[in-house]
Amino acid sequence: MKILIIGESCKDIFHYGYCKRLCPEAPVPVFNSSGIVENGGMAKNTYNNVVALGASADLITNENWELISKTRFVDKRTNHMFMRLDENDTGYGKCDLSQIRFRDYEAIIVSDYDKGFLSIEDLQIISVKHHLTFLDTKKKLGNWCKNFTFIKINNIEYERTLDSIDSDINQKLIITQGPNGCLYQNKPYEVPLVEVKDTSGAGDTFVASMCVKYCESSNIEESLKFANHCATVVVQKKGVATI
Repeated sequence: MKILIIGESCKDIFHYGYCKRLCPEAPVPVFNSSGIVENGGMAKNTYNNVVALGASADLITNENWELISKTRFVDKRTNHMFMRLDENDTGYGKCDLSQIRFRDYEAIIVSDYDKGFLSIEDLQIISVKHHLTFLDTKKKLGNWCKNFTFIKINNIEYERTLDSIDSDINQKLIITQGPNGCLYQNKPYEVPLVEVKDTSGAGDTFVASMCVKYCESSNIEESLKFANHCATVVVQKKGVATI
């Protein structure tokens, strides 16, 4: 099994530490970092999850992904996030699809964070270049996505794009709903109640595990249950975690 992931990537950085006092110059907490965890985020996290599940994978992403960072400052004791600092979040470049041998892969995952790396025209091309395509996008849906096999969005994204979804697209939608699991073709797939430590990257884990399982089984119900399980595992870990 070999899967291709296409999309934007960044570096996720977590500063874990403590706050024991307020700043004397302003009513804000003073953060003392005691440790740093770094890993690839966005499409890179999707790729890492696919590989962690035992599949072979290639990643097409922005070459400068290590220069684009999302830095969180998190209290080590309570896991409360004080703030997130994004740097160099505008220079993702453009994807070149011309050299991709789509037929070499069993499935294509598009992790589109709508940062300019992939245009709507690019996504339309990808959707017809392969028979099994998984779209995870921050773009507002429309007729342009009708040829993707499955389309994963979260509940907030679904409500935002509801007015542009027709019945054909709606049949392909997988709507993740956090602690309520996911919804596919009006059927709910529930998850157990667990202690959530961090939801960062859980959507990447979901689409990666769904794709890997579907390539093995060709059964979307089994794949959604497996994706729910994997996402439930990672939200119980701190930071952006792989399954």
